[in-house]
Amino acid sequence: MSESEERVVITEESVRIRRAPKYPAFMIVGGGVGAIVTFILTMLYPADPQVGLPALFGYFALFGVTGGVVLGALLALLVDRVTARRAKDATVELTTVEAGPLEGELED
Repeated sequence: MSESEERVVITEESVRIRRAPKYPAFMIVGGGVGAIVTFILTMLYPADPQVGLPALFGYFALFGVTGGVVLGALLALLVDRVTARRAKDATVELTTVEAGPLEGELED
């Protein structure tokens, strides 16, 4: 294939570049912190002997983990807003190479 059969198209566009937080990471860490806080708070108070500590922790972990995930998501939203303000404009160059017909290929 010769150089004349290729067509190169170069376009320039303006884009905004910013760092965005990874929401799942914030939510997983928030859930883990919620579970740890729930465990500490459960251990601070005496457990009912008829229920037991593991069942009590499991029950309260439903609320602690959920609260931690929600707080992690809210923190990620806050970080996203802050990074959106710090976004920078840049000009990018997009180069597209369109090849001509291949050997043995039928032309229209």
